[in-house]
Amino acid sequence: MLNEIFNTCESEMRASVNHMLKDFKTLRTGKVTTSVLDNIRIDYYGTMTALDQVGSILVADATTIIINAWEKNLLSAIESAISKANIGATPNNDGVQIKLFFPAMTVEQRQESAKQMKGMGENAKVVIRNDRKHANDKIKKLEKDKEITIDESKSAQDTIQKTTDKYISEIDSILKTKEAEILKV
Repeated sequence: MLNEIFNTCESEMRASVNHMLKDFKTLRTGKVTTSVLDNIRIDYYGTMTALDQVGSILVADATTIIINAWEKNLLSAIESAISKANIGATPNNDGVQIKLFFPAMTVEQRQESAKQMKGMGENAKVVIRNDRKHANDKIKKLEKDKEITIDESKSAQDTIQKTTDKYISEIDSILKTKEAEILKV
């Protein structure tokens, strides 16, 4: 019974860290990645479709992304969707492909990205603390229902706290590394 609570708590905390890492991919760092286009959808014959499903997306260099549509008649729809998404680059449509030229990040932009990243980290920590609270509530209910002893309850809550501390320190470590990466010119 306690092992089930421990396993559930651990998997929820791991999911929180993974979600934070996924969110980080939407942040702009010193070099561009195709993930800045992940949330862009275009109307593909009546269906809203992800950009990577209608063409190939390549990173040409640290500041350029090239999109080759599989159907040339989609170029204007892709260009329009990118413009509406306001990702920090204006699409250049040459009739064959779309190029996105991202300007080099200024110090202020880097600091803003680092600030957003810290906010994402804080959100992940809050979720982890909520996971701890839910696990501890379940343990206290077992104690109240006399299914476990007071000592077992205290021991189980200590185990949950150690798991929480592990994931909080993992997030702090990830944040420190990511901040250095973002602020590096």
